[in-house]
Parts: sequence; structure tokens; C-alpha cells
Amino acid sequence: MRAVDIKTGKGAATALYITDIPKPTPSKGEAIVKIKAFGLNRMDLLQRNGQYPVPPQAPKTLGVEFSGIVESLGEGCKDGFKVGDEVFGLAYGGAYAEFIAVSTHMLLHKPHHLNWDEAAGVPETWITATQAMYLVGSFEKGKSILWHAGASSVSISGIQLSKIGGASKIYVTAGSQEKIDFCVKELGATAGFNYKTQNWSEEILKATDGKGVDVVVDFVGANYFQGNLDVAARDGTIVHLGAMSGTKLPNGVDIGAFVRKRITFVGSSLRSRDLDYQGKLRDTLETYLPQFEDGTFKIYVDKVFPWEKIIEAHEEMEKNTSQGKIICTIS
Repeated sequence: MRAVDIKTGKGAATALYITDIPKPTPSKGEAIVKIKAFGLNRMDLLQRNGQYPVPPQAPKTLGVEFSGIVESLGEGCKDGFKVGDEVFGLAYGGAYAEFIAVSTHMLLHKPHHLNWDEAAGVPETWITATQAMYLVGSFEKGKSILWHAGASSVSISGIQLSKIGGASKIYVTAGSQEKIDFCVKELGATAGFNYKTQNWSEEILKATDGKGVDVVVDFVGANYFQGNLDVAARDGTIVHLGAMSGTKLPNGVDIGAFVRKRITFVGSSLRSRDLDYQGKLRDTLETYLPQFEDGTFKIYVDKVFPWEKIIEAHEEMEKNTSQGKIICTIS
């Protein structure tokens, strides 16, 4: 089968190319899915550069979310799928390819109202947002929440989940007024702050009368560490999911808020979790399907590329200008 590979094992986007590799065979409980579309995620950029700890069970091929058609089933599949079913799902890796082997418990039936592009952009995004809010961040109705990188796919999902979950206030940060307007006017966030032109932590404290926010979801890392401590409310939780600005803290960081405000700082990931943990989140995602259908939850696809333009797709993600998912299709 054809799949995306990386010249010399790692490198810039220009190192990506399509080549032939062996087609996977299903292990017990797995399906082989013929992929129609796959979603790009920031972890793909890190993995491409050799900066992501890939789980031992993952193939070297990039990609964790996809949509497609069940081609065959291995022994022991008990999740009600059959050959020919249209599905979407989450895998440990291997989605940048014509076929993927994946546990049937990580698949969902694709609703008819979702096209292949939309379905491919759902699993990683919505599962990560759910995990960050509820399993890690201990979000409850009435709490306030801050989503950094507000126009990123995970935060777009998170804002919608926060709204339906009864958040008292939903704040975001973003790098342009266009993105802030999108988060506030389109998604329903309470307010947004431009990290390029404003001191976002000071502005959030002003907006909350100095109280701060109960849950902070951060993908940025080092550059936001102090600001996150400053804006976290008493007994607040900071959920650390990524380190786009690095992991080494600058001199002068004041950690006194940990004790003074009893802050909980939790780092987490999804891809390294076992199948049972991921499967429970998949089950939660399944409960969202009616809300995707009635329009309560919206899926935002920013750009779609044929997978032959995988270099351009990765370069587009690196620009940090998208408002929603970047998807590649396989014809």
C-alpha cells in the first residue's frame, strides 16, 4: 500500500513523501480500514521532527485520526462492525496511509450527515478536549475556564464543550483579532485576549475582578507558565498538554502561587494511554453524535488537501493561522 514516510527518518515538511510499505494485517480485535481522509495534529509535526515520544505499539507512519471504510475484520471483534461500514476513529499511529489496522473499540459509525473530511477531524480533537476538561481538569458546571490557542482544533471543541457543560465564563487567548472574534462571536466564548498585543494574564485578572479562572488548558508551555499561575483561581487546576514554546522555564518564575492559591498543575497526554482509557473516552465521544447532528456541536474544517500535497499541508499547520482542522484526503 501507499503511505507517507519521512526521508532519513525525521526532518522538515519537505522530507515527507509517499512511498510503498507493507499493508497491515489485523490482530485480534482489530479491523483493517481503507482510509478516505485523515486529520493533521500538532503531534505529527513534533513526531516528524523526532521530538515526540511515540508509543511502542504505534507504527512509524504518522497520523492518529481518520475516516474510511472497514475492509476486513480480525478475530475477536465484538463491537458490532462489519465489512463495508463507514467509520471514523482514533489510532496509535498509521493514519497517513491507504489502510490502517485499528482496534474496533476505537471506531465509531460515521453519521450520514458528516462527510469524510469532517469525520476525520473529530476523534483526536474532541477526545482530547473531553479528557482535558473532565478527566484531568476536574471541570464542573459553574466553573470558569481558559482555553489557550483558542482557534486551535482542540480549543474549538473545548469552547463548545464548556458552553454546553455550563461554564460560568469561557476565556481564550489567540494571536489575532480575527481568531478572537471567531471564538467569541462564532463559538460563544465570553472574551478573548491577543497574546501578541496584550498582557493576557493581566487582562484576565481584570475581567475576573482578580479572582482568576478555575481551569486553565495550556498547549504553550514555558512562556505561559508564570501567566497561568497568575490567572489560576484559588484551588484552580492548570492542565498542561503541550509545550509549543519549550519546556525550560525562564529565570525569575515565581511558584509561590502553588501554595498561596493551592493550585494543581497536571500534565497529561492521550496517545500514551492504554486502550481501556482511550476506549472510555471514545464511548463519551459516541454520546456527542446526536449533538453533531442537531448542530449543537459544530465541526470546523479550515483547509483540505489531497494527500499528495502532504508537504503543503504540514507547512500550512506550521503557519499557525488555521481556524479548525487541516485534513488530507486519499482518492
